[in-house]
This record gives sequence, C-alpha cells and structure tokens, in this order.
Amino acid sequence: MNREQLPSFIKFADAAKSFSTKSALSSPSLHVRRAAAMIHLSIMQMRRGYWKCEAGRHLGQIVPNKYTWRDCIEAWRADAQIQIRLAESTKKSYRPPMDYILLKNGAMAMKATGRQDLRAAHQSHAATPKKADRFLQTVSLLWNFAAEQLDWPLGPNPAKGIKHFGKQREFEPWPEWMVAALQEAPFRVKVLANLILGTGQRPGAAVAMRHDQFRGEWMTVRDEKGKQDLEVYCPHQLRDFIAGIPKKGQHLLSKNLTEPLTYHAAEKSFSEWRRSLGRDAKAYTLHGLRKLSIIQLAEAGASDAEIQAITGQSAEMVAYYRRKANRKMLSKSGQERRE
Repeated sequence: MNREQLPSFIKFADAAKSFSTKSALSSPSLHVRRAAAMIHLSIMQMRRGYWKCEAGRHLGQIVPNKYTWRDCIEAWRADAQIQIRLAESTKKSYRPPMDYILLKNGAMAMKATGRQDLRAAHQSHAATPKKADRFLQTVSLLWNFAAEQLDWPLGPNPAKGIKHFGKQREFEPWPEWMVAALQEAPFRVKVLANLILGTGQRPGAAVAMRHDQFRGEWMTVRDEKGKQDLEVYCPHQLRDFIAGIPKKGQHLLSKNLTEPLTYHAAEKSFSEWRRSLGRDAKAYTLHGLRKLSIIQLAEAGASDAEIQAITGQSAEMVAYYRRKANRKMLSKSGQERRE
C-alpha cells in the first residue's frame, strides 16, 4: 500500500467498523457478535498501523542502527586476546558497567553518544564515585577498542578529558591494636589476615591459597595482575602459623575438599568481626593489611626492590607506603632526642 492509497484505506476501515457495529446490534446470534468484535479489533489495529506508517515508526520502516554499543561490547567480550590478557578480577570489574550500558543504550549507535550526556551520566552517580569513574573508564575503553581494533568510523572519544572523581582514600594500614585483636578472631578471619600480612598478596589471592603452595622455607604466591606465580621466601612466623592449620581440603580456607572458600564468604566473616570491634575499626579493610605488610618490610630495612619481589606492588605504591614508614621512624627518633 502506498501513501496515495492510505486515505481510501481509512474510509474503508471506517465503513467496515460501522458495518460490524450495526451487525452486532441487529443480530442476536452469538457467532455474529463475535465476528463483529473481531472485525472491530482488526480495524483498530490497522488504523494504528496506518498512523505508525505516517510517522515513520512502523517496524518495516525502522532501519537498525550500525556500530551500536551492543555490537561493540559483544565483540570486546569475544576477543580472545583481550580475554586471555586480562585478570579475572579486571574482567569482573568491567561487567556491571557494560551490563548497564547494554540495558540503557544497547541498540544505540555509539556515534550518537554526546559528551554532555556522558558527563551528566557520570555526575548522576556522584554518590558512588568509584562506580561513576569505572563507568567513564569503560566507555573510553570500549570506544578505543571499536575505533582502533574494529576500525569503526566513530570520531573523537567523548570520554576523553572528562574529569574523574578520583581515588577517595587510600587503604589505611591496620593499627597495632587491631592486629593484636586477631588472636581472638574467628578461624576464617585469623587465617586470611595472617596470609595477607605474611605473603603481601591481595585478599582474593590469599583466600585461594593451597597447602601445597608452602614448601619449607619457600612459598608460591600469585600475582593476580601479572597473572603469574612467584616463588618467594616464607617467613618463620607464617610457617609456624600454617603448620597449625588443620587440613580439611586442598586449600587453607576450604569450601569443600577441592574448592576454596569464596571471597564473598571470607569478606563477610571479616566484616562481622570488624563490627564487633566497634566504630574505630570501621575504616580498616582487608586491603589495609597488605599495606601494613609493606610498611613492616620497609621498617625492617627491606629495599624497594625486595618489597616489590615479595608483594608484587608497583614501585609508586611501595614508595608511597615507604614514606609513611620513614615518617613514623623519623618521628620516633626525633622524639627520643627530647627524652
């Protein structure tokens, strides 16, 4: 049907509607009334279809967008080189913002993304700055991937130059009183805390440690970001602690015989224990134990290279926490001069 025929179609539809209404009123037959109702329904649907055609909104008229956010995300997730290179924790961190983009703008052409709209979306999540910055990072990541790896004609990256909220605070190293409280902590918390403090690993890697990773004075630790296993020296204190852990499976923190406890379950146990210590403990996280490990090594005289070899931390992060350790030691020597 072309546009010239549409007015005639409307006249026909009106006539058919009038006929079906009269038939329904004049006939007592149930079958006739049902048929008239069906005709009336069909006519209404045809009228709606007509006006959609007039407005250019009929499904047959809509041309699907090219270079959409959905196409880009699916291609990124299917790229074998990217998926092999990224750590599981990194891929997991990108999943929520990508799912959010798919839900809100999956069918939208990427080129239609305006810089002002992106800035407004970033600001709308100001209450959760880390989440807001991750969203912006994800948009930039996907845009660069589409432009550089898929050769899509997108133009400038709209996320480039938009100011991030930035890191809200560093993970504070635990105070001595909180470390001392571990003596009375639940089994899960005590084991996990000693593993983080003794190995300098990230909490996620510490939860998954196995008994066979400890062999006398040596232990194998996991560099999650570098995706490699490193053999490092195991201190006496940690060796003695590990020797006292009963074997209930392959892992030090076991879910069953072959699987480790999930990080969520371990973190939940830690949160409950921390709550029992009162408000003063609220600011400290499991990551803070890793920072304390760096400070203790620095205070013991370990070089930056030695600390990096043990903990796998970046040179910048080691330098940051070394300054904290140096300040503490300098304040002690300075105060002792007055005594």
